[in-house]
Amino acid sequence: MSSIQTSAAELRDLLVSWAEINSGSSNSEGLSRMCSALRTEFGRLPGAAAEVVPLGPGLPQALRVRARPEAPLHVLLCGHFDTVYGPEDPFQRCRFPDPHTLNGPGVADMKGGLVVMLAALRAFEASEQSCRLGWEVLLTPDEEIGSAGSAPLFAEAARRHRLALVFEPARANGDLVRGRMGTGIFTATARGRAAHAGRDPKAGRNAILALAEFLPLTEGIKGDLMINVGSIRGGGAVNIVPDFAQAEINVRVTRREDQDSVLERLRERAAPINAREGFSLQIEGRFNRPPKEITPVEERLFEAWRDCGREAGAHFSWQDVAGGSDGNLLAAAGLPCLDGLGVVGDHLHSPREVIRVSSLAERAQVAALFLSRLERGDIPL
Repeated sequence: MSSIQTSAAELRDLLVSWAEINSGSSNSEGLSRMCSALRTEFGRLPGAAAEVVPLGPGLPQALRVRARPEAPLHVLLCGHFDTVYGPEDPFQRCRFPDPHTLNGPGVADMKGGLVVMLAALRAFEASEQSCRLGWEVLLTPDEEIGSAGSAPLFAEAARRHRLALVFEPARANGDLVRGRMGTGIFTATARGRAAHAGRDPKAGRNAILALAEFLPLTEGIKGDLMINVGSIRGGGAVNIVPDFAQAEINVRVTRREDQDSVLERLRERAAPINAREGFSLQIEGRFNRPPKEITPVEERLFEAWRDCGREAGAHFSWQDVAGGSDGNLLAAAGLPCLDGLGVVGDHLHSPREVIRVSSLAERAQVAALFLSRLERGDIPL
């Protein structure tokens, strides 16, 4: 696997070129360019067959790359190539604050992980190996907005594989991701009655005030969950009692059984407002990613991955996190998966997003060692 270390500068430069292609989740032209760039590089892997996969009318395309589909053992490697930075965002270019650090849009989340994945597969395919292990790469364009279009691809892929490797970024201290909270988006819509704010305000029912009364009540919901009121809108001209207000609420839960009660508990807190004459407060929504709860199989896979890390000179543990990923979808489909296998990064989703440059080669070497041991049968499933 020494070839990975000798190509470290190449990996760094490849990441810079990918990060400076704007592929914000809503930038269809940029997503197409990024998909094409990925198809070129992954398509060069020996014996690989690359194909674009439409997600539906008007939606961007995913990329699937497969090798040795006839092999008795199959592993899925996945990631996403969309970012949270649209073409209008001022954060478009990469820079090096110091020789060891790269700052740029998506360098950690998660184009750095895509470079790690590519480098690992290059090294694995260049090593002496038999035809026992087949692999599939699935790269998607909509993870940052919930993976609604690509979710069926993960459910389908889960049936073809024994395990999955998710190349989301590692934590800032180098740790992998253990469990992930499930994520859901709920909408609270308040309706009242419009009236002239000066002539007849008592005839009105202020929807904004009703919503403002409800939202703090969500903080009091008990349980192992997180609630964030992320956006709010409503009203219009200031001389009109507003009859409409709406908020979007992000909810995260640790256990799957907690999902079913969230909507009921939100509606319980809306009930006093609904009981008032002239008011309506409706709560709608769902969970788009169930929690990723750890399994005994994943415990064993992590120990094998950590052993490969020690051999490569990388020392890490793993930890539970609140953020979701496509690992949640794979876990829901019953496929064991390791997550957070990408670069060591920090300050995601901000103009301070950075990676430790040396982690590109380091984490690729760990992944290549794991694939080799898996192919030899040294890692029991």
